[in-house]
Amino acid sequence: MSAILLSITTFFSTFLGGLFAMKLRNKLHFIMAFSAGVILGVVFFEIFPEIITQINIYNFKPIEVMITLVLGFLIFHILEKVVLIHHCHECDYADHKHPNVGKLSAIALAGHSFMDGVGIGLGFQISPAIGVLVAIAVIAHDFTDGMNTITLMLANKNTVKKSIPFLALDSVAPILGAISTLFFHVSPYFLVLYLAFFAGFLLYIGASDILPEAHSKHSSYKLIGLTILGVVFIFIISRFT
Repeated sequence: MSAILLSITTFFSTFLGGLFAMKLRNKLHFIMAFSAGVILGVVFFEIFPEIITQINIYNFKPIEVMITLVLGFLIFHILEKVVLIHHCHECDYADHKHPNVGKLSAIALAGHSFMDGVGIGLGFQISPAIGVLVAIAVIAHDFTDGMNTITLMLANKNTVKKSIPFLALDSVAPILGAISTLFFHVSPYFLVLYLAFFAGFLLYIGASDILPEAHSKHSSYKLIGLTILGVVFIFIISRFT
């Protein structure tokens, strides 16, 4: 029950982050630069260390984990470039954005948020102390998850009205994830493969979607600095929580 109560706190953290992004949507390129750094920071300072820890504890084969990571990256790339992009020659040179790309990216982030809730629940299965520490980390970075969801939607020409349901989905996902752990126990091997697969997703979203878009029309040292700040922000959170 404590896991569910703490996961409810993440709802408010995520939703407030999304509202913050909507408030400053006229300066979206600044938010995108920061968000790209946050996503990369989550991959490098939260997901990768956990993958390495699990490999060392259970003696998993690193090559299998890395193949899964690459598959996560490539599958999202294929979905974006082949399934979602209209094949028309004039679009090769026009400023052409696709709302469905933003929606798919937002759903991917909601999947990450769902697993945040799963992480809280599994943490409590180990011990209350570990569960609380995991919850603190999730609450701390879910504010930026909300920002990222709105950023991805608006950057791909979705309206604010259409973005709100996806923000709500991202906000409620950790609660659903925590509740789900009341009904199952996952194997460590499945968990580490999931982490690797989703790290590939996030790497693509951060490095191939958000970061180039942030610099497409407003490239500056300020944007570079904001990306670095996003990485440092997650580094500090990961060290202190």
